[in-house]
Amino acid sequence: MHAKQPLIEIKNLSATVDGSLIINRFNLKIYPGEIHAIMGPNGAGKSTLAKVLAGHPAYEVTEGEVWFYGQNLLELGAEERSHAGLFMGFQYPVEIAGVTNMRFLETAYNAQRKARGEPEMTSVEFETFLATIMDSMEIKSEFMYRNLNEGFSGGEKKRNEVLQMAVLKPKLAILDETDSGLDIDAMRVVACGVKKLMDEEVSLILITHYQRLLNYIQPQYVHVMLDGRIVQTGGAELALELEERGYDWLETSDQAQEGIAQ
Repeated sequence: MHAKQPLIEIKNLSATVDGSLIINRFNLKIYPGEIHAIMGPNGAGKSTLAKVLAGHPAYEVTEGEVWFYGQNLLELGAEERSHAGLFMGFQYPVEIAGVTNMRFLETAYNAQRKARGEPEMTSVEFETFLATIMDSMEIKSEFMYRNLNEGFSGGEKKRNEVLQMAVLKPKLAILDETDSGLDIDAMRVVACGVKKLMDEEVSLILITHYQRLLNYIQPQYVHVMLDGRIVQTGGAELALELEERGYDWLETSDQAQEGIAQ
């Protein structure tokens, strides 16, 4: 039994893209400090769920509610969701030529401060602030002055997203297949960076195809998603079972989501 209110509560959420139903009456509760993994085959709706929660305009919510820290998330624009404490790490982070990491992060951080009614940092103040965070995360100072993700390896791009997470300090981080394209060493470095940012107030949704990431970031809950909804929930052992058996033994059902993450 939880003493706290859910950080996020998703109720009967359905969403379409180009008229096709992708998320189908999805339900999930996440409390502060919890780590939830969402697994499933291609086309299950995992990345679509992340984008719907982040406010991507290509997806239309046709049914349901999403409550985030007492706010109706679906009434907020993408930027407002970020200011409220939602962070999304992308499977394929974009490159932005001509914009340095420091300038990008300074703009995002000051926009967040402004939304909270706090004074913005000067560029000099922010550079010092960012350097301290990068040092604590063992990220080379040259990252600060490189153009955003331009010429970065897959591991560098994902590590850069963890740096963004460290600067913005979200209440809920959604990492969409952050292990995609990473070798074992890069995945270990990225996972260690994420773990450093976790505490009893920060929650995490890990979207992944594979169990290997969960060796480094261990979730309390593992959910299996098929056809736009959760069909099975368990602990970390469920991910090991999926690694051995795949997804063919699972079937969707209207009762599959009852009692999930209560």
